[in-house]
Amino acid sequence: MDFRKKKTEETIAEPAESGPFQSGGQSSVESPEEERLEKKDGAAIAAENLPNEEMARLREESQEWMNVAMRRQADFDNYRKRIEKERHEDRERGARSLMESLLPLLDAFDNALAPDSDPAHAKYQKGFEGIHKLLWAALAKHGLEKIEATGKPFNPYFHHAIDQMPSDEYEEDTVIEELQGGYLLNGRVLRPAMVRVAVPGPRAS
Repeated sequence: MDFRKKKTEETIAEPAESGPFQSGGQSSVESPEEERLEKKDGAAIAAENLPNEEMARLREESQEWMNVAMRRQADFDNYRKRIEKERHEDRERGARSLMESLLPLLDAFDNALAPDSDPAHAKYQKGFEGIHKLLWAALAKHGLEKIEATGKPFNPYFHHAIDQMPSDEYEEDTVIEELQGGYLLNGRVLRPAMVRVAVPGPRAS
């Protein structure tokens, strides 16, 4: 027999070695996505194989943790709202204290701007009017308002009556004179106006 022919036949009959590549060049190694799906399927199968009591316990624990998280969130929201409220109240107290300290200055301006028969006073009064206007504009930006009094019905919330006067010109319980100005700060009474109130009867001459 020809030796070369026998060698060729043995080579053809020899089986292919096993390896990572199959015929046609296709790889037998699984992709990460296939591994993830297999793990997921395995977890689902494991969950299905758990006893009912164990599944119920796990669901209960999960719900408890969810309830704890929701309570913590609610506590944090309440804390944040409380801090914001306290800061707002602190700012209001600070503004109120500042405005109260400035009220005597406004009273002094009111007295300086009151009518006077002295001609020399008119020149000073004009200067006071300019300063008073600037000061009042600055305070009004921070919520200060003047309480209307004269000619208004007496309101114990806004007015403090320190005197009564018979009058046939004004109706009963009408403010006929403002003795000291009253002020509001952001809609709340900072100081009531001190007033004189009309009562029934002819005015004494």
